[in-house]
Amino acid sequence: MTEETESKLGRLRAIAPDELELMLTWRNAPGVRANMYTRHEISLQEHLAWWARVQQRTDQRYFMYECNSQPLGIVAFNGIDINNGNSEWAFYASPEATKGTGSRMEFCALEHAFHELQLHKLCCEVLSFNSAVIKLHQKFGFKVEGILREQHRLDDGFVDIYRLGIFASEWQVGRDAMLEKLLKLSTN
Repeated sequence: MTEETESKLGRLRAIAPDELELMLTWRNAPGVRANMYTRHEISLQEHLAWWARVQQRTDQRYFMYECNSQPLGIVAFNGIDINNGNSEWAFYASPEATKGTGSRMEFCALEHAFHELQLHKLCCEVLSFNSAVIKLHQKFGFKVEGILREQHRLDDGFVDIYRLGIFASEWQVGRDAMLEKLLKLSTN
């Protein structure tokens, strides 16, 4: 991305050690937890132990998303498989993030996946009741590849999981139009 585009859309960067508590605060926010597989409130000790394990892995990368030098969310790539050119991804925004932050984060994530990681395919899973995120992914070119019926136990029942994916070639087809749309929205 150009410097001008980055100033309007934001960027992904390394998570600083002093940002781990901020990351945990966002992750424990009720609106974020409600859409995750792990829904309990995570303790600082549990979070730091998890982060230490992540740092030892080569198939996981976590980034801070920031715009105008303000941290606004987390983008994660999990199960990075360089041999097969694919990975899973997920994200969550600060509860205080403004409308449109998720779209800007998704753009940055796709750029990173296909230009930095040189992936062939990027996938994600979304709990079925999170229809806003399913629609967001579809706007960016993700296709529903399957629905895992009643795959995840939640409270007293089970929910479906939507599996979505996008190829690098599909992203390249829709990238410029999405960039134009996001830049237009950022100037309003």
